[in-house]
Amino acid sequence: MTANLPKLGRDGSILFVTRALRMFSYGFLSVVLVLYLSALGFGEGRIGILLTLTLVGDTLVSLWITTNADRLGRRTMLIVGAALMTAAGIPFALSGDFTILVIAATLGVISPSGNEVGPFLAIEQASLSQILSDDRRTAVFAWYNLVGSLATALGALAGGWIAQGLQSGGMEPSASYRVLVLAYAALGLVLACVFLFLSQSVEAPARTESAGRLGLGKESRSVVARLAALFSLDAFAGGFVIQSIVAYWFHVRYGVSPGALGSIFFFANILAAISALSAARIAKRFGLINTMVFTHLPSNVLLILVPLMPNLPLAIAVLLARFSISQMDVPTRQSYTMSVVKPEERSAAAGITGIARTTGASISPALTGQLIAVPALASAPFLIAGGLKIAYDLLLYRSFRKAEKKS
Repeated sequence: MTANLPKLGRDGSILFVTRALRMFSYGFLSVVLVLYLSALGFGEGRIGILLTLTLVGDTLVSLWITTNADRLGRRTMLIVGAALMTAAGIPFALSGDFTILVIAATLGVISPSGNEVGPFLAIEQASLSQILSDDRRTAVFAWYNLVGSLATALGALAGGWIAQGLQSGGMEPSASYRVLVLAYAALGLVLACVFLFLSQSVEAPARTESAGRLGLGKESRSVVARLAALFSLDAFAGGFVIQSIVAYWFHVRYGVSPGALGSIFFFANILAAISALSAARIAKRFGLINTMVFTHLPSNVLLILVPLMPNLPLAIAVLLARFSISQMDVPTRQSYTMSVVKPEERSAAAGITGIARTTGASISPALTGQLIAVPALASAPFLIAGGLKIAYDLLLYRSFRKAEKKS
């Protein structure tokens, strides 16, 4: 485990609160989103397309916001992102028309995975780095991810059991899921209000040189481009097994109820939180790149094993084992990205690498929708995701281990 959480100050505390609120909403939405779309009458193929367009829209919105945040104001762009959560949630709750949902998914911010989407993570990372010393960054990022994972876990638990409770009370499944989508929209407004309390301290310093393309100077572009390409591969692999799809797979294969799904992903995200918290101490001893790679590899082997288990208890056990080590690479990846660029480029660097991840992740759900529609191929997403993630780990190690030793 890491040391105690360092003092954050007012702005740091606010950013931890916004992280918790946002990830709680992502957590409860991810458990019921595919179930909701299925209850509206959409088949697996159309659901996969809609999830892909959701992530494509998040990518385009985030690209503009994050690459301009250091120039136009980080607080302002965070408020815009929160408003786009509400702009996506309301049409999803009030309409069953596929075209309207596509427009809302493309222009708004909505998370089908339970993971970060939109511009928030990049700008919050840059803001935290602005108010922290370099030697505290990885530890604080570990706690930041811990808070996010705990909030996602609580959201998944709440979403699953609220939906089940409403259905037990006589509400139609689609109506029970709609309640949670409306709650997601409302939390977007709450988030925007909390961002208003951030001070000028989180804003980017004055540039030492004119902004280059996408907010990066010449020296930073090459390393950020290589990181973005690799992170995109990892996210493309992860897009095959986003939380909504895994929840749907357990529901179809084993008949798991919404409440039980919420419990499964509650414990999964708790374990992920604990794994993230361990990252800072391991990275201090072995280095950021080694921690990213050698904790990620075994988690991907476990991912491949999930659909190969002969029964539900074993499948859940392997999934939970995978989550118990799956997030150690996250704070180290974030900290490494912040360390290789100048302070005034951090929002752009985090945004570009984050958008690369979203771009990669946006392609695979449509493919997954086609796979899970065929019973014989329903388990293929786990195998594809695990194999591609292992390839990413090996490529990352080969590309950056020498660079870290020299730095």
